[in-house]
This record gives sequence, structure tokens and C-alpha cells, in this order.
Amino acid sequence: MLDKNKSCSTDRGESLLTEAKKGKARGMAVSLQDTDVTIIGAGPYGLSAVSHLLDAGIDARIFGRPMEFWAKKMPAGMLLRSPRPASTISDPHSQFTLEAYESANNVAPVKRVPLETFVDYGRWFVKQVGCNLDQRNIKTITKNNSAFKVVLEDGTQFSTCRVVVAAGVGNFRRVPPPFSALSAKACSHCYDGRKFGELGRRVAVIGAGQSALEYAALLSEAGVEVEVIARVPELRWIGMHPKLHRLGLISNMLYSKHDIGPIGISRLVAYPHVLYHTPLRLRDRIRTRAVRSAGAPWLISRLSQVKITTGRKVTFAGETGDDVKLTLDDGSERRVDHVLLGTGYSVNIAKYEFLSPDLIQAIQQFGGYPKVGPGFHSSVSGLHFIGAPAARSFGPLLNFVTGTEFASKELASHLFQNRN
Repeated sequence: MLDKNKSCSTDRGESLLTEAKKGKARGMAVSLQDTDVTIIGAGPYGLSAVSHLLDAGIDARIFGRPMEFWAKKMPAGMLLRSPRPASTISDPHSQFTLEAYESANNVAPVKRVPLETFVDYGRWFVKQVGCNLDQRNIKTITKNNSAFKVVLEDGTQFSTCRVVVAAGVGNFRRVPPPFSALSAKACSHCYDGRKFGELGRRVAVIGAGQSALEYAALLSEAGVEVEVIARVPELRWIGMHPKLHRLGLISNMLYSKHDIGPIGISRLVAYPHVLYHTPLRLRDRIRTRAVRSAGAPWLISRLSQVKITTGRKVTFAGETGDDVKLTLDDGSERRVDHVLLGTGYSVNIAKYEFLSPDLIQAIQQFGGYPKVGPGFHSSVSGLHFIGAPAARSFGPLLNFVTGTEFASKELASHLFQNRN
């Protein structure tokens, strides 16, 4: 059982970095003690995984800055789309829930969890777990016979028997072709974490999902002139049939606690092992339907001052002086200061720069997703992927924080049973 009074050493990375610099100054090769399992990424999936592995008695080390993507790449003022029950990071004994954080820190519970609360919760979670957290980035990972060689950004290296990639989706931003030639001044992605003041007074938001629509609302509330341009014929909203969620046992049969997807699909999503054994073509249809572009209904009133253009796509985007010129497929044009892409992400593990080219080539994939089996093991022995990269194998539950429970239990069970 985890010792909730034992604090995770979040400053260990800084102290190790200091020692590494001293060693390099003396011309020494710096190394760390080898470990059984190395986890890359300190977001919800990485933090949850390390808590479960340590509880199972597995030697695990985690690398990354806690909740960095959420803290630096998401807009200030954002609210989590997921309901409260689906916003807890899993630990093996359900000690460190969102409610436990709120109680311990005198935070008043609210229906829609603010981004700032969730980031603070994740960082509090770190402090409750007795783990070896190193905040340095990993530069490269290569396979060396039966083990992996890990080299950190400062040259420090060590060996590990297994690697668990929990690095999130920050590397996977989807940039449609019309926008790929625009400069960073003219165009950015919702996952870039740009400040509102950097985008100008006229912004075109591309997309119809939660990120696009919430960014549009926040920009409008900040006094920016905003237009949402979306290819879908009309915007879609999640949970527009609340009565179906209040039918007691019937609702429990139709929807899972994770609240991902519509009637029926929601229930399927709750059984990743069933989806794993479902033919890929059907599994993809279920995954696509469960996570299609849609917004939370509480955004509707907040978009009242935002121009919404649906059923249209941008066919050309170019820079003209300080303006960005957009041409739509109906021939109409727009002049804006900035284009903000709420176009989601496309998983492509080749974009994980820490994985060596040889490793990337050895990993069996389908469309950029790694093929993973029980325990999230890939075709490379000892290499595991959790979170969004595993969603094409086990379903869309792995795209959400609520999937940390299944992922961490499955991973810990597999590694415990297959320990050396």
C-alpha cells in the first residue's frame, strides 16, 4: 500500500541535474542507477501508472514535469469537459481522488472543474505518492540487447528493463494543409498554449470540438472579434438528452460512469478488453463515433457573440502584410490577425523524438498508432504505450483521464505477472 505521508521528491531532478553538471565539468561520464521500469511523462497517465506500479512492488522511475501540458498548453479559464466522476486520476486504493484533494486543501467542489484546480490536483497527487520523479527530459531511448539505454537531456544515462510511454498528445497536433505554410505569428494550434494577447483583435477559430469552441468563447469574453469556421453542417453538443441520464437502472445499462459517447456506445467504451477483440474496422467506427467533434452545452450561451460559420472549409490561407487572408470553399474571404486551429490531434508515435529511429521502425503500427496487446506491450519487448496511443487497440477510454484506472491496473497486473 502506498504511504500517503511519504512525499514524492519533485526536486530530485534539479539536484541530480546539479550533480550531472559537476560530473561533466570534471570530464566524467554521468550515470544513474539502473531501474526496472522507466515511465516517460508526468501527466495523469504517467502519475497514475507509477502509483500502481510502486504499490505492486515494482521498481519504477518517472520522468517529466508534473501536469506540464495541462498547465502550459491549455488556455487560462478553461473548464474540464469531463464530469467530476471522470476527472479523478486513479491510484490503487482510491485515496487520492479529486474529492480528497479538495477536502485536504479547502477547495470548494464545483460542477465543472476549472483547469487550475485540475493542475493543482495533479501536482498534489504527486506529493502523495512515494515515487522517484525526475523532472529532466529524456533525449533518446535505444534498445540494447534485452534492455533499453536511456540518455537524458544533460547526457546522464542509465539502463532500464522496460519503458512505459505516457507522453501524451502534445506532439500530435493536426495541422490541415491550407494552414501548414503559415508562420507562427499568423497561425497556432490550441495545444500551443499561446496567450490571448498574442493573437490580435481578429481571430478565426477552425474546428467544431470542445477545444475550438471553448477557446472561441474565452477569446470573445476577452474582447476579441471571433469567427468559428467548421466543416460540419451544424455544431454538435454533448448530453443534450439529460432525462436519459436520470432513469436509474436503465440509465446505468445505457451509459457507463465514464460518460464517453452516446447511448450504447458509452457502455461499449467501458469494456476495453471487449473492444480489443473487436475487428479493427468496427473498433475504429466505435472510436470515431465516441470522440467526434462536439462541445459541452454550457458553452452555447457563451458563444452568443461569436460568429459561427458551419458547412464550410478553408481552401486557401496566406499572409498579406499583417493580415491573414482566408478563402472558403464558397468563394468568400476573411481577413484576420490570427488563425487558431482547434483541429485536434493525429497520433503518430514517430513524432516522439526520444524514440530512436530503429525503435520506431521495429514497432508494429496501424496509421501511426502502435499495436499494443495485454499490458499495453508493443511489438518491441519491454516497450509499452498508455494513453491516447493505445486508443486504437483498446478504444476511446484511453483518450480521457478516466481511462487511467483501466490503464494502470492493466499495466501493473501485466508487469507483476511478467516480472523477472
